[in-house]
Amino acid sequence: MQTRLGINGAVLMLTAGLSVQTAAACPRESVTATVEKWASVFAENNPDTIVALYSKDAVLWGTLSPTVRSDPAALKAYFVAAFQALPKATVKFGDQLIRVYGDTAIDTGYYTFSYTKDGETKSIPARYSFTFVKDGNDCKIVDHHSSAVPSPPK
Repeated sequence: MQTRLGINGAVLMLTAGLSVQTAAACPRESVTATVEKWASVFAENNPDTIVALYSKDAVLWGTLSPTVRSDPAALKAYFVAAFQALPKATVKFGDQLIRVYGDTAIDTGYYTFSYTKDGETKSIPARYSFTFVKDGNDCKIVDHHSSAVPSPPK
């Protein structure tokens, strides 16, 4: 009886330890670091490098796309087209609201894309949401929605 209680107690402790690990799987600090890396990589205008920040089954509905992209080749095609449409593009993040739910984290906020075309600097204010999941030691983007900020109603 005492042995059974000891084994059950050990199993409960291991299970509790796994639960704690899962709950902190993609912490706020990792989300912040991944978003900062996304901004840095975006400024490189390299589709391969930015797509590496997304999970293999990620979904992207980008600011410049009328369609959802749902596989690595489609994500890469989106960024190839985006970097052509927005030469020397950079992004600056504004306010962010990061929430962590178990092994999933969501970052919602706004950012502004800046680029130079025909010698003129232009910008696109946009709103976004990123959903992150733990993948090995990294937080990968599994869902990304971005849309231009609409003009206020008149």
